[in-house]
Amino acid sequence: MHSFVKQPTGVFPSVCPLDCPDQCGLLVHKQDGKIVKIQGDPNHPVTKGNICNKVRNMTERIYDPKRLKYPMKRTGAKGEGKFERISWDEAIETITSKWKELIETDGPESILPYSFYGNMGMLSAEGMDRRFFHRLGASLLDRSICSSAGSEGLKYTMGGGFGIDPEDTIHSKLIIFWGINAVSTNMHQVVLAQKARKNGAKIIVIDVHKNQTGQFADWFIPILPGTDAALALGMMHILFAENMVDNDFLKKYTVGHEELREHVVQYDPITVSGITGVPVEDIYKLARMYGQITPSFIRIGNGLQHHDNGGMCIRTIACLPALTGQWLVKGGGAIKSNSGYLALNTRSLQRPDLLQNKHTRIINMNLLGQALLELDPPIKSLFVYGTNPAVVAPNSNKVRKGLAREDLFVVVHDLFLTETAKYADIVLPATSSFENTDLYTSYWHHYVQIQQPVIERYGESKSNVEVFQLLAKKMGFKDPCLYETEAEMISQALDNPNNPYLEGIDYETLIKKQYVKANVKPLLPGKLPTPSGKIELYSRKMEQDGYPPLPTYTPLVNDGDFPFLFVPGPNHNFLNTTFSNNEKHISFEKEPRLHMNIKDALSKGIKDGDQVRVWNNRGECILKVSVGENVLPGVVVTQGLWADSPGTKHLVNSLTPDRVADMGNGATFFSGRVNVEKVLD
Repeated sequence: MHSFVKQPTGVFPSVCPLDCPDQCGLLVHKQDGKIVKIQGDPNHPVTKGNICNKVRNMTERIYDPKRLKYPMKRTGAKGEGKFERISWDEAIETITSKWKELIETDGPESILPYSFYGNMGMLSAEGMDRRFFHRLGASLLDRSICSSAGSEGLKYTMGGGFGIDPEDTIHSKLIIFWGINAVSTNMHQVVLAQKARKNGAKIIVIDVHKNQTGQFADWFIPILPGTDAALALGMMHILFAENMVDNDFLKKYTVGHEELREHVVQYDPITVSGITGVPVEDIYKLARMYGQITPSFIRIGNGLQHHDNGGMCIRTIACLPALTGQWLVKGGGAIKSNSGYLALNTRSLQRPDLLQNKHTRIINMNLLGQALLELDPPIKSLFVYGTNPAVVAPNSNKVRKGLAREDLFVVVHDLFLTETAKYADIVLPATSSFENTDLYTSYWHHYVQIQQPVIERYGESKSNVEVFQLLAKKMGFKDPCLYETEAEMISQALDNPNNPYLEGIDYETLIKKQYVKANVKPLLPGKLPTPSGKIELYSRKMEQDGYPPLPTYTPLVNDGDFPFLFVPGPNHNFLNTTFSNNEKHISFEKEPRLHMNIKDALSKGIKDGDQVRVWNNRGECILKVSVGENVLPGVVVTQGLWADSPGTKHLVNSLTPDRVADMGNGATFFSGRVNVEKVLD
């Protein structure tokens, strides 16, 4: 047994497992073998003891009486949620005998794993599971629901997930939060911005909704959804026209600045104002502040890429710091993702070499509804872990229809009987992160962290690593890598000769120190991993891949004849559906609301607090409306993914499109349209 687990009382180092850029260092307080309190680790160099409400109340989730304690099999209809207890032996036997039968009759590609980062631990999210399903020969899942469009766009400009060190942003004099509700989703960047503000920095927020981050700004700029690239191009127009660009920097460190200068002439402020809803004088003011204040820093948000044009949008905004030479100034530049610095040896971790059929089909996770209902040859079995697609996946009514198929054998491994688990034939209880050994890398700060088990397993729950090892054994697989320990897997993942930033970071060092900073040097002067080695304002690679080589604004796809653009953003107390079923977190968040502009409400006879029906041809929701000035006319916004509860219609993803974005096969959650009407009593 692990040494922390053996000690029933004390304070133990830990790391937050949530899919969040901050990845906080934690201290876990234990009494008589149980966690009684979770607090931030004051010694962590970035998170410094501050943690959010979600994690502070995590104990309620770990010891929630609704948590799954043992494996179960379905006894009622799909979706009804009726189950009876079975043993692990029976569960593993049922799954593997079904799979052996399917492989015999339909081939291994009739089986599909479906997972995401419900737990950001590398072993939980992309370790033994990948090895097992590669060896099985199952269909491959394109896990592109979150950041893939933006990552692809950023790669064209910067060569990968490379930005400035967030710790340097205390030196910034202008901070732009662009499309990120950082108060709720990146709180330590807000803490750093506060420090910068005390030193005279100005904070601007550009977003579709005046949420908590918008209220925190010195200047909030509301914008129409999906038009952010046009605003960035309008800023470039003014920067070039008024000679606020750093020509020396452009010559030395970029390719394509002459072409860009000519190209942005068409994005004059009047044209851009017409597209974005941002007044002409505000476009001038924003561009001049950006052109004249240095160091300037842009925190590029996650939400922007959840549009039809999301990849190009991120690529475009990522060009801005180059125009004013910010990358050479401490506290200047941008962050969309810093994951490039902490890139692990994924080949060693995931072992794609185990997949014998190199032409195995790839299924986009955003198209799950289509895949379950229309794919030929069909998917006959689904294994879900680390996510809850019945609520999280776009076009959820279609997803649920697919999950309800009688001939689909579904297994769910989770901590709770989620909405998805109610459709399962077999449900397996999962450990929480505090019960496992795992490796964590942030996609924002530069620290690698380790989690060692702090508490005993809850009930009969098992980790992802154990479950896939049990399945491998029962399938008769002999490959040694399917039976390696967590320590061996972590060592292999960290051993990445292609990533000099990880040099000197290994399993033993992490066990000793708990977290270690990567050896990150400033991006420039240096060679970027783009084809030219420079920042690519003009990208030949994009041209080869069939995109415009210069940053370009493309309007959203026509989503039907509905009057409102619909943006279902995150809320403060849930993370996707994590916590949405925990009483305490629900009590903090109260109820889902639809934010609507007062002009739209008046024209529809809707008053603040009314119940409204929000619908399109994919689905409908009934929500309470908040009327005001927090969104522009023609835009409605909700926050959070709410758990199913009897008598409610809160499934916001029943309204979202399952089209894929312009790049990286990303999701288009925020490019849907809806109608709204008052519910008559």
